[in-house]
Amino acid sequence: MRFIICDKGSCNYFEAEASIVGVNYGLLGNNLPPPSQVIALMKSRGIARVRLFAPVQDVLTALENSGIEVSLGTLNEDLQNLGGDLSYAMSWVKNNVLPYADTIKFRCISAGNEVIPSDLAIHVFLAMKNLNTALRASHLGEIPVSTSVSTLVLGTSYPPSQGEFSEDVKSIMQPIAEFLVQNNFPLLVNVYPYFSYIYNPQDIPLSYALFNSSEVVVRDGKLKYKNLFDATTDAVYSALEKVGGRDIDVVISESGWPSNENGDIATIPNAKMYVNNLVQHVSGTTGTPKRPGKSIETYVFATFNENLKPPGTEQNFGLYYPNMTEVYQVDLFTP
Repeated sequence: MRFIICDKGSCNYFEAEASIVGVNYGLLGNNLPPPSQVIALMKSRGIARVRLFAPVQDVLTALENSGIEVSLGTLNEDLQNLGGDLSYAMSWVKNNVLPYADTIKFRCISAGNEVIPSDLAIHVFLAMKNLNTALRASHLGEIPVSTSVSTLVLGTSYPPSQGEFSEDVKSIMQPIAEFLVQNNFPLLVNVYPYFSYIYNPQDIPLSYALFNSSEVVVRDGKLKYKNLFDATTDAVYSALEKVGGRDIDVVISESGWPSNENGDIATIPNAKMYVNNLVQHVSGTTGTPKRPGKSIETYVFATFNENLKPPGTEQNFGLYYPNMTEVYQVDLFTP
């Protein structure tokens, strides 16, 4: 059976017995509640980690002294300046990290989101390097620097042990992997079994994509896979090994399932099943077949349904409606 991994278009690294699952907090909506209300909602639901795609001052201010740890991204359009001008990176850290360093615990700074492969990809490594230099100069060198990639970086993904970066991104990923190894930083990866399933439903059982298969679906040598999430994550680990990144940890920076706009696949029951199974899986110490015995830091996508995203399923990944009522319940996020 051939599976094709597809996708949409400590942190210095500290170990824990079980990871705390976080959420992605996007702002592409014209009807979203103010950040202060959102952060209060997160605290009331026991959400202890959040990923931001860009430094928005109102959001960062709302997060101060909240106890919620933050993974902070840069805008993709800033990558060229961040990589080409150290003073720009110094200014970015001075304006967006340093003022909050005493009131927010930053888990990671991400140089862009899903820009590999693209025309901006050549700037990612230098942006990471300059951001790390800027953080160290500001006495914040304990904050890891990484980038977030989709599984489109994989040229080969099946079987997982043969996972390999595509030829057009190997030259980009090699220095990134070397940087991550040198500094003991993780790679951030967006993993969406939903997209893999909808592009290849004839070969991928829906139960395999939803963490709902009781049987082994893929055998890869001695490794056995009952869910597509593990197979995808292990394909990334295999690809990292092939560019010298055997010791790099993977953080799942995005994973989710849409609740509407695709017939009987993108439904509230399926979204609830996937996300709750995901949370349970990554919070335990099962790990993946290739990397067993450890939890997986993971950020669910996303906090809200966002009406300024492209029409269709993209607007329906939220755990909450803009009025802050639940689309469905996620067990871990209920105190």
